[in-house]
Amino acid sequence: MTNSDRIRLQRHAPDALAGFAGVQEVLENSGLDAKLRHLVKLRASQMNRCAFCVRMHNAEAREDGETQERLETVVVWRDVDCFTEAERAALAWTEALTALHNPGGLEMLHGDLTRHFDDKEIAALTSMIAMINVWNRLQVASHGGHRLPIMA
Repeated sequence: MTNSDRIRLQRHAPDALAGFAGVQEVLENSGLDAKLRHLVKLRASQMNRCAFCVRMHNAEAREDGETQERLETVVVWRDVDCFTEAERAALAWTEALTALHNPGGLEMLHGDLTRHFDDKEIAALTSMIAMINVWNRLQVASHGGHRLPIMA
């Protein structure tokens, strides 16, 4: 995608971006653990192949005290033992809602979530997953997922 081909969201859809930013702010203050929020955003961004977002969420997670080992292994979270059961349930939910390839499996995954999160937390987590998918898609549409932020 060339610079002349990119979608200029800040110029042509500033109200939409402001609305998304407002939703993001609400979700950041939802009470979900910061490390969990970072893991969810990172995993969805990896799945959506948004290079800009992967780098950004890695950096933000490190600033909030996440370990490099966990960040490097979130892509293979099922195969390592450094994630809690609650994080595993959230990561499985993230993958299911990002890929949408097996909607029949959502009941089981939701059941796993209820062992670790209350209804309000599950709603916040679900909304956060939806929002990172929006940001990933906007970034990829605007810049092919490369280095430039959507505000450029």
